[in-house]
Amino acid sequence: MINVPIDHFHNDSRYEPHSNETFGLRYWFDASHYRKGGPVIVLQGGETSGVGRLPFLQKGIVAILAKATGGMGVILEHRYYGRSYVMPNFTTESMRFLSTDQALADMAYFAKHVVFSGFEDWDLTAPDTPYIAYGGSYAGAFVAFLRKLYPHIYTGAIASSAVTKAIYDYWEYFEAARLFSPPGCALATQKFTDVIDNILIGKADSKDVGKLKAVFGLGNLTNDKDFVSSLSNGISRLQETNWDPAVSSPAFYEYCGNVTSEELLYPSLKPLESDVKHLIEVGGHAKEGGTFTTQMLNYIGYVNLTVVQRCHDRSQDIETCLSTANDTEFYRRDTLYTGRWRPWPYQFCTEWGYLTTGSGVPKNQMPLISRLLDIDYSSAVCRKAFNITTPPDLEIINKHGGFDLSYPRLAFIDGDSDPWRAATPHRIGLPERKSAVSEPFLLIKGGVHHWDENGVFKNETKPGFPPQEIVEVQKAQVDFVKVWLAEWAAEQKASSGTRR
Repeated sequence: MINVPIDHFHNDSRYEPHSNETFGLRYWFDASHYRKGGPVIVLQGGETSGVGRLPFLQKGIVAILAKATGGMGVILEHRYYGRSYVMPNFTTESMRFLSTDQALADMAYFAKHVVFSGFEDWDLTAPDTPYIAYGGSYAGAFVAFLRKLYPHIYTGAIASSAVTKAIYDYWEYFEAARLFSPPGCALATQKFTDVIDNILIGKADSKDVGKLKAVFGLGNLTNDKDFVSSLSNGISRLQETNWDPAVSSPAFYEYCGNVTSEELLYPSLKPLESDVKHLIEVGGHAKEGGTFTTQMLNYIGYVNLTVVQRCHDRSQDIETCLSTANDTEFYRRDTLYTGRWRPWPYQFCTEWGYLTTGSGVPKNQMPLISRLLDIDYSSAVCRKAFNITTPPDLEIINKHGGFDLSYPRLAFIDGDSDPWRAATPHRIGLPERKSAVSEPFLLIKGGVHHWDENGVFKNETKPGFPPQEIVEVQKAQVDFVKVWLAEWAAEQKASSGTRR
């Protein structure tokens, strides 16, 4: 650990009452590739425990860059996450020092003050040692801001899946699934959702509402929003896919395989066929025919398997298991042990937004999740956990440039099929940027969420694995980082000559 100031900004009233104390910020390092004069490669852990990032130090992007440059690899945990405890609990008052700006200052402080065990006699601090930052997702935007705010401390930064634009109503999270899911999956999901919304939001008989919930095995779930939320699990899982099966979830493709099958995968649901046909008709899709009925039965079967059965496995009735009316006790959990879930919701409630909705989808487009899932429903955690009743201050984030953010020796790497792409500089519809060594701008074909971050050991590679797209982007990262380091060395030499 390194002791870091709790409060870097004593002139900002946002952090009152201020603190003069320090806290222990965790980090891990690997010096196995280090050669004297090499860089320090720092991966920002982001919104999770740094322990979960350790594989990247062993065989992912940090290891790749460190080996190629003779660098020191580091995983730096983010304040409030893992065991980088800032305060004795996670009450709302104690969370006041959790901000992007404070955490950015932590990372700058680290580079200026760290002393690595075993290297006590070496000065490996910035600016006399080059520091390269890497981050993915929130951490990707984080290191992009870091490069702009602290350019004399961090020589360069690689921002992967970097959500540089804070957005309150992030309905576009599902655009990647709509555009890039297996054939028929998105359209089937849109039609299911339209049937359901036409029944719940339209003028359908209350008996049809009861029948709709009953066929899904959710007849006892009172709140309509809780009901439709429970149906959105499958289409929401695209982000969990990865090129490496060892870290990829099969859930998204299992869901799509279910709802696009023209064969009834759950024969036990055959008795529900007439009820489902009736609901499809009432929901405005009577012309779809028998294949659509089979697909909807498979959708019901999937929900039974992944939602209803799990409630039964926990010996909970449906209302207890899925109702948000019963979550008051959960939101009161704020000890260091019970409140570990609180930091990221606090951050999106105060600064980032990213509330996923169906209500925000344009009226001329069928959504993939119900329009009942709106800002009020998605922001409930802000009110219940933190008593925050106003939207986040997005300008705290967007002042750094949003979609237009660029800076020398700042790379943006994205996947074309990433649900978060619409919050990055690679958002579809933005003016094309030309990639250059100074400002690399690379899009991974078929890639999802920071797919360049993980890697495999050399003895695990084989023809086609890792995929060529990953091999190429990681090689490009090595190449441009080497150029950056050469530029830094030239700048240092020129500066030294000027001082003499």
